[in-house]
Amino acid sequence: MAPWPEDSSRAGYAPRVVGEPGNPRATPRRFGGLAPSEWLLVMALTFVFVPAFSSLSSVWSSVDYLSHGYLVPVVALWAATGKRAVLPRLPQRRDLRGLGAMAASFALYLGGLAFEWPALQGLAVVLAVAAAVLYLRGPDWLRALAFPIGFLVFMVPVPEPILNPVIVQLQLLVSQSGVWLLQVVGFPVLRVGNVIELPGGVTLFVAEACSGITSVVTLLPLGVFLAYFTERTLARRIVLVASVVPLAMAGNLVRVIATVVAAHEVGSEAATEGAAHEAVGLASYVLGCLALLSVGWLMRVLVPPAAERRRPAA
Repeated sequence: MAPWPEDSSRAGYAPRVVGEPGNPRATPRRFGGLAPSEWLLVMALTFVFVPAFSSLSSVWSSVDYLSHGYLVPVVALWAATGKRAVLPRLPQRRDLRGLGAMAASFALYLGGLAFEWPALQGLAVVLAVAAAVLYLRGPDWLRALAFPIGFLVFMVPVPEPILNPVIVQLQLLVSQSGVWLLQVVGFPVLRVGNVIELPGGVTLFVAEACSGITSVVTLLPLGVFLAYFTERTLARRIVLVASVVPLAMAGNLVRVIATVVAAHEVGSEAATEGAAHEAVGLASYVLGCLALLSVGWLMRVLVPPAAERRRPAA
């Protein structure tokens, strides 16, 4: 046998360090970018949080304005796939802080199960996803996936003790604004609380669906999505997201006024029931979506992104 060269590098030999990429003894085979042990962690987390998804699904299916929760994980996953070209270039290192965050998510999850709060369970799921990324891939990957993971928050239902007072205030705001506008144009209408009174004893109650909460809750994820993917500066993104609430309320105000006018002309039953009433609600939502898109278009016309970049800093 030939003796081992004294200088292996000059003899054409490159010693391998166990654990380096390219060493088949040290690098486990990966499937879909994950090692078998990492797939076990993902499957274990999925199994653990099955009750949480069941609880969230029951809320999404029972509350009309939260039904978009089914789409949120799909959109978040799609947004994450957009990082395919970036993620492989980032450093990968396990971060033990992810285990601490995972423990916190489990504590939050147990609290949600004990008190039967879907909101806590949903937040625990989001925190567990962030913790898993931090532990398996490190902070650079977590920063790169911040938007897809953060977008998952929109699948979490807002707790009723927080949401119900907001709905009541929105009902009052919509009824007051609608009655004031109708009175300005000479329409014979009065308001008692959330009840709108018309001539002939006809009364209309501004229900929860007409408060604007549906438009706000469903347009907000769309506004955040559009702001992230269509705008490049923080200021423009803030403007686009901030426009969701006034646009949603304006669209819903049009719905209430149209319903009052229809009730005066064809009767309250025909105006508030059936396909026609549902069509008015859908039209108001579409109007809000178009108005949101128009805000982005208007910003690009008035302040083109190129001109904004040339503007000197204050």
